[in-house]
Amino acid sequence: MRKSLSEEVIAGRGLVKHFGATRALDGLDLSVRGGEVHGFLGPNGAGKSTTIRALLGQLRLDGGHAEVFGADPWRDAVAIHERLAYVPGDTALWPGLSGGECVDLIGGFHGQVNRRRRDELVERFELDPTKKARTYSKGNRQKVALVAALSCEAELFVLDEPTSGLDPLMEAVFQQVVAELNGEGRTVLLSSHILAEVEALCDRVTIIRGGHTVSTGTLEELRAGTLTTVEATTPDRPRGLKDIDGVTDLDHESRPHGVRTTLLATHAALPEAVAAVSAARPTDLAVRPPSLEQLFLEHYQESPLPGGVPAATGGDAR
Repeated sequence: MRKSLSEEVIAGRGLVKHFGATRALDGLDLSVRGGEVHGFLGPNGAGKSTTIRALLGQLRLDGGHAEVFGADPWRDAVAIHERLAYVPGDTALWPGLSGGECVDLIGGFHGQVNRRRRDELVERFELDPTKKARTYSKGNRQKVALVAALSCEAELFVLDEPTSGLDPLMEAVFQQVVAELNGEGRTVLLSSHILAEVEALCDRVTIIRGGHTVSTGTLEELRAGTLTTVEATTPDRPRGLKDIDGVTDLDHESRPHGVRTTLLATHAALPEAVAAVSAARPTDLAVRPPSLEQLFLEHYQESPLPGGVPAATGGDAR
């Protein structure tokens, strides 16, 4: 096995993959540190599933270099899979087996199953393990995959749209379980379209578009380059706001009980803007940093694609 690129559990540098004339990955970088929950975000066709398939050794890259546990996913897939568990976004089961039998079979593929945790997760996810898999809805099939993977004594969990088909109550259970496993020091790569889920769980986030990484970091780091909304009600109009560099969209609205002021402020301008509003003795003050959804949309809408290369649009390049 090669020497690791770093102390990262997953390290990808300049990943390239073509499907015919379509470049699904176009120099993508990904770094997942040991013991973190890392969010992996991008619109359909961005290259998320292609990246995950490459990391699992299911396809061979055309360029760049990837390592999982310091090993090459294509050459050392068997050794790597002994240390990870994987949940796809859509799970196909053996129709003649019961749900419990499917859990045990899939869990055996992943490695060592913690029987106590397996039984606990069956109960927490409200899965009836006695029913035949052919009778299961998409949500119940996904529960089988989740129970099988999350009950394993894996070091790394690779989760590709893991809560697809689950109702909000089961999504909450999933978040609790992932937080518990991460508390034990397990590493998680989470690709999800549910941004609130990513925001609740993830230490760091990588946003990709057109097979290329457009941003990576903690939510605090990503928010540092965006605008924060400030809203306040004061007896009189706050002074000095229009002179602060980095304050935009300033608006004052006279109301029966004071003046309602709204504005957007950069990270650098925020302390001075809040101080100016506070000096006006606000009866109501709200400071709202951008949500992960806003960050995602900003990068999705404004980040240019590298070199004008066409982005992937097929399902395999998701």
